[in-house]
Amino acid sequence: MTELGSGRWLVLVLVPAEPSRHRVAGATLDRRVVAHRGEGEVVALDAAGRGEQDGVRMEALFTADREEEWTEFLADCGKFDAEIDKEIGNRKFTMAELEEEEQSLERLRRWHRDLTARDVFGAPSAEKAGLQLKHRTDRLADYTEQVFQALHQM
Repeated sequence: MTELGSGRWLVLVLVPAEPSRHRVAGATLDRRVVAHRGEGEVVALDAAGRGEQDGVRMEALFTADREEEWTEFLADCGKFDAEIDKEIGNRKFTMAELEEEEQSLERLRRWHRDLTARDVFGAPSAEKAGLQLKHRTDRLADYTEQVFQALHQM
């Protein structure tokens, strides 16, 4: 769903083909087949609120949902920090551990990218999340340096 301006919305409805157990895996805008596992169609609808406040309400509800997602993202950033702190405290400077932390950061990056794409109105925590992701990138760089220093001392 995206806002077209003037309180109008473009709503895409995914209509799966039978059998309904197939998961629709993608979409197109020209009503062609939308999935490689199970077929279906996309129906594009122009929509507008019935009243002046409907568009405002839709934006507020949508943004509240994104804010919840950003809050969860920020909590996972905290978990990432706690994990790095634990490894440093335990002096666990191994390549295996570094690889795990790199994968965790990559997961955060993908999640941030996906949330940013969905957050069309700019939820309040979006900017903070971007700064927190940068901080986690810096933390991993510092941890990486410590791992390489420890490995070279062996």
